Amino acid sequence: MNSSQKNQTVHGWLVLDKPLGLTSTQALGKARRFVGGKKAGHGGTLDPLATGVLPIAFGEATKIIPYVMDGDKEYEFSVRWGEQRSTDDAEGEVVAASNHRPSSEDINMALPQFVGKITQTPPVYSAIKIDGERAYDIARAGGSVEMKSREVSVFSLRLISCENPDEASFHVHCGKGMYVRSLARDLAVILGTYGYVSGLRRTRVGCFGVKKAISLENLANLSDKGAAMTALLELDAALDDIPGLYLSDSEAQRLRAGQSLMIRPQHLELMSQPVILARHQGIPVALVEARAGAFCVLRGFNF
Repeated sequence: MNSSQKNQTVHGWLVLDKPLGLTSTQALGKARRFVGGKKAGHGGTLDPLATGVLPIAFGEATKIIPYVMDGDKEYEFSVRWGEQRSTDDAEGEVVAASNHRPSSEDINMALPQFVGKITQTPPVYSAIKIDGERAYDIARAGGSVEMKSREVSVFSLRLISCENPDEASFHVHCGKGMYVRSLARDLAVILGTYGYVSGLRRTRVGCFGVKKAISLENLANLSDKGAAMTALLELDAALDDIPGLYLSDSEAQRLRAGQSLMIRPQHLELMSQPVILARHQGIPVALVEARAGAFCVLRGFNF
């Protein structure tokens, strides 16, 4: 990528299939070198030992990263039975062990306890901030970390396979803030043993599924051909499930100026929606909300 590509205006989403061994920030940096653009951010951290869907926003798309991070997520993961590890994944030290191995029948009987609104304690080695510091930074420095339990949503959890006594594979569909490592740890305890996540792959974040994802290798190949931009999705690809408001010229001008729009009778059905995407001639103008009889700007886009 030359210097002009680096500073070009790039807007939209890249759905990256993050490889093993990279942090989300490192993966973003590599992708940005291929695509270019002045501004980029990712829509949800994946640990270095995890792979899969990492949405990367460029330009104006960075303004809607919070909406992507709030979306449902899906994971496929493996649990290794018999050991508790300090990080609740394969990276940590063994801190406890058990000879007990659960059967597939026992596992299936236990799974319903982890579906619905559940309470879980996040891993000590997590990015949650405690008094302004990341929990994992405190833990790695030898400090004491007390994580607070919280309620999270698990929409479905199923056993994929249990081909050997030491390991089982699962699929989970969950809401924001649910830690797979905590889920694995707590499931093992219910089953009378210990366990940690031995493999983790995120297959969906919000509207972005793994079928839309591209590997860094394929992105590099496109970049070599000068075609990396073809991997980008439109800004509003992340907002497929948000209702639309179609604007006239004058309405678009008002919203771009940060002014509100009076809600007209034909738009009454939108009043119950928490967020609405306002467009003019197919171009996103703003995210708005209905408030006090008007559409008010939450996020404006500069195109």
